[in-house]
Amino acid sequence: MAVSVFVSRVDAQVRGVYPLGMSATNSGVTPEMGFSYSNLPLYYARDRMTGANGETVATGAQSVFLDMNTIVWVSEKIASLGGAKFSSALTLPIAHNSLTSDPNGRISGATGLGDVYIQPFILGWQGRRADIRLIYGILAPTARFKAGADDNLGSGYWTHVAASGQTFYLTEDKATNLSTFEMYEIHRRQEGTDVRPGDTFNLDYSLMHMLPAREGMRLQLGLAGYVSWQTSDKTGPSITAEQAAAHYRVNALGLASNVFLSERKLSFGFKYFKEFSSRSTFEGYSLQGSFAIKF
Repeated sequence: MAVSVFVSRVDAQVRGVYPLGMSATNSGVTPEMGFSYSNLPLYYARDRMTGANGETVATGAQSVFLDMNTIVWVSEKIASLGGAKFSSALTLPIAHNSLTSDPNGRISGATGLGDVYIQPFILGWQGRRADIRLIYGILAPTARFKAGADDNLGSGYWTHVAASGQTFYLTEDKATNLSTFEMYEIHRRQEGTDVRPGDTFNLDYSLMHMLPAREGMRLQLGLAGYVSWQTSDKTGPSITAEQAAAHYRVNALGLASNVFLSERKLSFGFKYFKEFSSRSTFEGYSLQGSFAIKF
């Protein structure tokens, strides 16, 4: 799991900081003991801005490419915590974003290192019919940000995160599973604007099935989706009553696949999401990949 930033101007807040959909599959599964590395290339493309009732209020193109690089350390099982594994993770995102409108052309764009995401506390339990993780994370505003600039890569504010992932095995052989991942974002005030973005609740989910494959390889296919909505008003000296009341919401459905190479301790994944029924946000689609290796 990792976090980066989509929007630098909070008075036009249209999303939270979590890259939606990236934790949709196998959300409750904790990696094996030791160190592992994952790389997630995530591409989000949007071509319309919706109003409070879902109507189109602007057209253009917003694209965000994120390359999420995460190192995870996992402990042995801890008997005093009910057999839970303790783990920590550090994510360094490389971001490229571009925003244009049909009448005005280029509005903003930048490439470089995004805000660092730290997960100092993760507990994971592995059961016969369910795996569960509890997570606390911090998004630190380490990337370039200046109020009013058109080349920002960071948010300019701290975000505290409480999250949990669950994977429920619907069959005795664990071939079919239902996964859910919930995250609540608590945003602080933005440097240079004194604006506090509205908090956000995110939900990723999937229904996956493991297909028979050759020895040493497993193939997983299924459906995936996400939903996200703003739970509190934006506040600050520049925020109007209309802007404060315009809480965003977005839904998406799509397909997901994973390949696991157990002998080489490698995994690969791909996801596609199409967004719909959006309110006060951009709407489009997302293509997501994943690569992970256990050291």
